[in-house]
Amino acid sequence: MKRFDLQGAVSGLAHSGDLVSRELRVEQESAQLMYLSSLCDKNGIQTTIMQAFAASGDLSEFEAKLSLLPGFERLTAKPQASDKLLRGCALIVFRDSICAVEMKKPSLSKPMETCQESILQGPQNSFSEDIDTNVQIMRTRYPSKDLRVEYSEIGTESRTQLAIVFDASKVDPALLLELDKRLTEIDAAVIQASNQLQMLLSNRYEFFPTLFVTDRPDRSVLSLSKGKVVLLLNGTPFSIILPAVFYDFITSMDDVYQYPWITRPLQVLRYLSVFITTTLPALYVAAVSYNPEFFRAQLALEIAGSRAAVPYASFYEVFFMLFLTEALTEASIRLPKHIGSTATTVGGLILGEAAQEAGLVSSIMIIIASSVAISNFVIPINTMSYAMRVIKFPLIICAMYFGLVGVVTGIFGFIVYAASLRSFGRPYLKLFAGEAKKSR
Repeated sequence: MKRFDLQGAVSGLAHSGDLVSRELRVEQESAQLMYLSSLCDKNGIQTTIMQAFAASGDLSEFEAKLSLLPGFERLTAKPQASDKLLRGCALIVFRDSICAVEMKKPSLSKPMETCQESILQGPQNSFSEDIDTNVQIMRTRYPSKDLRVEYSEIGTESRTQLAIVFDASKVDPALLLELDKRLTEIDAAVIQASNQLQMLLSNRYEFFPTLFVTDRPDRSVLSLSKGKVVLLLNGTPFSIILPAVFYDFITSMDDVYQYPWITRPLQVLRYLSVFITTTLPALYVAAVSYNPEFFRAQLALEIAGSRAAVPYASFYEVFFMLFLTEALTEASIRLPKHIGSTATTVGGLILGEAAQEAGLVSSIMIIIASSVAISNFVIPINTMSYAMRVIKFPLIICAMYFGLVGVVTGIFGFIVYAASLRSFGRPYLKLFAGEAKKSR
């Protein structure tokens, strides 16, 4: 039979620096061993493949011993060779066949401590950046015979491995069909992060997030029990949960681990915080510039007295303070952890006091800016927190031109918009309804 062309089989990797090629010769016969040192376990190759070769009298016996190894596969087409090398397999090229043996290096990625969604009680470990480790975590926490894991690849160049995890007895088949349709429509060269995949699966111009990204395995497992689908992307310690409604972004996993008489008031507090962080600046502009009768006379006089030294309209004052607040928030995120909190706290105190003494802002505005920032931090999920930070600016613009009527109209418009949203066919605006149970 015609000898396989080794270089032709892996032509794209022929000049790679981590490509190892070694000739295995027995008397007049020879085979070629090839693997990528960056992906394969060298010790495993030595203790399995090389030991099998040393104990063989000829290449036929060597090939027979290789077929007994776990992860052995005989390739039927040349294009498979490059794919197997990139998956951590060692290739052994015989005269008339190519064999692949899985020799992938053991993952050094271990579960980390949760950093995005902190809770007081409950599990503290998050996912890792290795997809196999994450699937193992899911199966360990959810040992159900109905748990299904389906693998695919996304990204035309990166070919990132994606695991689709769901409970076959609880998931809606229509949800799986819609997910499969959206995954096939993705046209991106490189996909490396869960938030990037989240954006590709949803409408990037939506104000509110309609997919949930988390680093908590316990939340992912809880979602599986409710008939949701969890996506695990290789190389990132975050999972994507779908569908996701408004209620999901206002709840914390502490709500599951606490008594209802504790969690319900906390959820009410979060909804009040959402209202304050989005509407308080706009209500201030509307009340001061257009509708001072909204306040009692004594309070209106106090606000007017605090603004006596401010030389410009209230909306300039609001935009100035919100700009400083947003800048300090971004600085606390981007600075190193050891100095981030100290620098932003000191900067905020100095800027606020100096701005008031200089007559740039009123004392009541500093209180409002602080209330808005604190209320935003009460929201447990970052993606929803970012959305609330954006929404307050259109409301301020409505207050600038139309006063209190504009604020009410803007709030109504956002509620109508949220009510019209769908997350993989599920109505988005749920407050305390939780997740509907699947009809049997």
